[in-house]
Amino acid sequence: MKKYRCEVCDWIYDPEVGDPDGGIAPGTAFEDIPDDWVCPICGVGKDEFVEI
Repeated sequence: MKKYRCEVCDWIYDPEVGDPDGGIAPGTAFEDIPDDWVCPICGVGKDEFVEI
């Protein structure tokens, strides 16, 4: 699965890790994250992430 980087704070979403504190289970593809999810570091939406 592909990783995505937040363009604002450079946090990396790794699907193998997910975002457990944000309710995203490990193994969740970025495309499958709900649209209202936000970056756990800076709070921007999915539209501010780019594939790496």
